[in-house]
Amino acid sequence: MTRAERCEAFVMTNAVQKMSKAVYSRFRQRLDRRYADLWPLLPRGAPDFASLHVAYQRVCAQYPQALADPGLALRILRQWVVVQLMDLDCNQQAPLETVTSGMTHLAEFALDIACNHVLAELDQRHGVPTLPSGARAAFWVVGMGKLGARELNVSSDIDLIYVYDEDGETTGTPDERGRISCREYFSRAVKMIYSLIGENTEHGFVFRVDLALRPNGNSGPSVVSLAALEEYLLVQGLEWERFAWLKSRVVAPRDSLGSARALQQVVLPFVFRKYLDYNVFDALRTLHRQIRDHAFKRSAGHPERANDIKLSRGGIREIEFTVQLLQVVRGGQFPELRTRSTLDALRRLAKAGLVTASTAQHLAAAYVFFRRVEHRIQYLDDLQTHVLPTRDDDLAWMAETLGFEDTCSFLKALDAHREVAAQEFDDLLGGMRTSTGCNGKACDKQTSTHGHSELESCIANFSPAVQERLQLWADDPNIHALREDSRGRLMRLLQRTALWQQEGRVNDAAILRMADWIEPLLRRESYLAMLLERPAVHERLLRLLGAARWPARYLMQHPGVIDELAGGDVMTTRFQASEFEAELQSRWESLKRTGEDDEENLLNLLRRAHHAELFRTLARDVEGVLTIEQVADDLSALADAVLRIAMRWCWARFKARHLEEPQLAIIGYGKLGGKELGYGSDLDIVFVYQDAHEQAPEIYAGFVRKLIHWLTVKTHEGDLYEIDTALRPNGNAGLLVTPIEAYANYQQQRGSNTAWTWEHQAMTRARFVVGWPALQAPFDAVRRAVITSPRQAQDLKAEIVAMRDRVRQSHPEKPGRFDVKHSPGGMVDVEFVVQFLVLMHSAAHPHLADNVGNIALLLRAEGGGWLAPGMGEEAANAYRHLRTLQHQARLNEEPSTVTDADLQTEKRAVLALWRHCLQ
Repeated sequence: MTRAERCEAFVMTNAVQKMSKAVYSRFRQRLDRRYADLWPLLPRGAPDFASLHVAYQRVCAQYPQALADPGLALRILRQWVVVQLMDLDCNQQAPLETVTSGMTHLAEFALDIACNHVLAELDQRHGVPTLPSGARAAFWVVGMGKLGARELNVSSDIDLIYVYDEDGETTGTPDERGRISCREYFSRAVKMIYSLIGENTEHGFVFRVDLALRPNGNSGPSVVSLAALEEYLLVQGLEWERFAWLKSRVVAPRDSLGSARALQQVVLPFVFRKYLDYNVFDALRTLHRQIRDHAFKRSAGHPERANDIKLSRGGIREIEFTVQLLQVVRGGQFPELRTRSTLDALRRLAKAGLVTASTAQHLAAAYVFFRRVEHRIQYLDDLQTHVLPTRDDDLAWMAETLGFEDTCSFLKALDAHREVAAQEFDDLLGGMRTSTGCNGKACDKQTSTHGHSELESCIANFSPAVQERLQLWADDPNIHALREDSRGRLMRLLQRTALWQQEGRVNDAAILRMADWIEPLLRRESYLAMLLERPAVHERLLRLLGAARWPARYLMQHPGVIDELAGGDVMTTRFQASEFEAELQSRWESLKRTGEDDEENLLNLLRRAHHAELFRTLARDVEGVLTIEQVADDLSALADAVLRIAMRWCWARFKARHLEEPQLAIIGYGKLGGKELGYGSDLDIVFVYQDAHEQAPEIYAGFVRKLIHWLTVKTHEGDLYEIDTALRPNGNAGLLVTPIEAYANYQQQRGSNTAWTWEHQAMTRARFVVGWPALQAPFDAVRRAVITSPRQAQDLKAEIVAMRDRVRQSHPEKPGRFDVKHSPGGMVDVEFVVQFLVLMHSAAHPHLADNVGNIALLLRAEGGGWLAPGMGEEAANAYRHLRTLQHQARLNEEPSTVTDADLQTEKRAVLALWRHCLQ
């Protein structure tokens, strides 16, 4: 009978409803008969540690022999927990977390009871296990898999690894007998714990115990020292073991949880690498293929076993693999992704933009559905199975307790969830993709890794210019020294790139720059893996490299940022400072929770985030998504956000701080002040403060020096900005940080030590960037007072022209060439004219005092009648075009000069503006 016929038969017969109500759980019926007198004595509701303790005491009172054998009480306690959860789940439709948490609490409670009982008994026989320092040796029971993630199912085994901190020996008994090594002591403890927890008696078992995930698997010792574990993970740890340790957690004894930080410091670097790690794709494919093969062999000759909701296509395991893969790949750089729970990880992945909100929602719904089905399968006979039952009455009962009208609708929902999960898994991981080889035939891992002839065959498919460059690889020892799988990846990348060039999708420059970029990274296999796994990233990278030289150099310095090209919204969104700061703050909180919030990690975290955002802006810029003004706005907003975060974090770690928030502000000048930053621009900043504390000058001077160090020091993640503080009062001879009163006096010509006119020119582009909010109003008042001060037109003209002449002398013209910035008629002329207009006319026309940029101010000056009709607009258009040319020249790392005849229209417009205002 087909499934459709079977479903129809279930719907049409009345016997189904009667049958499903009559059949409950066979396991539950057995328990109710055996423990009928005990159940009324025990608490009701969802089990937690407190209720488990009460229930344990009452079981011991009912069964006095359990006082000497806690394993008996724990076995009966386990039966009670399953009964409670079965009622909550099937009759009250409790959330999935109620069931998984209840079983996890039971495992933790049972292991704690077992550990305390066993260690007390061993202490009597052999004395206390002691380290060379004299302290008691710590012992940790590490829960792996679903126990570590607090996701145990109702008939789950528990994956454990036993670890102790250091070798030593026991103190022996009072009569100086029984002394053994710490290793032997804890090995005996492991055997005794198993007898209490894992052995099957007339009362069943507490949990099946599996130690296969320990170092060296079943051939390894049952308990390992922390040093041995660390050596194993560093030297022998396999990629798939990282997925296992991702969910690891110390679960017992309870009084050892506080000392588990040392273990965490060993495990975290193994699971989460500091760089983007795409090598795990192949490892997970291999593991998944082995699981599929094993499931296939199990079901051979037993078709009923093929319907496994855990291991079959689109089942629980594929959802878990999808989530864990993204966590392991990105968790080294994004601590907020380090969570053990599958559902919590899905929420975090969606928040980080690594999966869409819709995908996360669908996978979460499928996961919850599968886990609830899994529990019902196990309620039937208390077996550790994930295969759907074949009996019609069992299926009907499952459908009814899940809220379905009939078995048919239940099976349809199951298939729908499977398809969603399988599609997401295939989209992310797929199988080993076949790529067309250089000879036009399909190419797999084996056929693409055979040395010199294969490379020559690949090179022959490129254009002559690219062939000449890649021919150097034919005899390059670094290429031939690659591991076989890495050479295979490189060959497949070349094959794909050659095909794209033949199709006209990439140019020679892109491929040549990619060759320069990839050469020093060949040993960092994760980059080859990432490009191979993400064809869209590979193609977008080539377009970016083909557009300009500066992106290629930036990628050489910060190769990890290429993963930003994988974001689906990278081209459709712009920089959002609030989201950037919130994300960094979240990552900082994650680091604090794991104890990794040391200064080096914070410096690197800030640099990675800055480089990623800058690269996103660069990608949008090169693709033509942003205008030159939008690029400058986004880069300036990024600088503001970085300064704000750096100031907050640096102050939090500043030992001499005397307030929760420093009463300090950063004033931006130049391109930062005018929101016209470009790539690689330095930051012209001045520090001011307002604090009556008697040691304020020393405190803030020390803090500013530390903050500048935070911004400029090079770590292995690079640096942030070059900082220039020369515009502070008295320049480099002045104090690094200035009281706001002294700053006001200097700028407003009060006293003998006052600002020069060129400093007032700089003030036209100054703005309050970040810092103590109470300082913004005093600074704005100083700036407006300076800009609106009365001035003699001829004197101001003379000083500005003199300053312009000095600037011009430092940038001599080349015959027949026009420098878009410094030549007469260039950008500097426009900027000096705008500064003159602002300083001369802001008193009468306050709207000129606003720091809105040169283009907007030219239009305002024309609107106010200070420029001839059309003059401001023509000069603004010329300035915009000159800025665009300068920007393109910098991206291509070329001089920003053109032939004299190229920009006659722009030059005439700027010179007309200059003559009108300053001659």
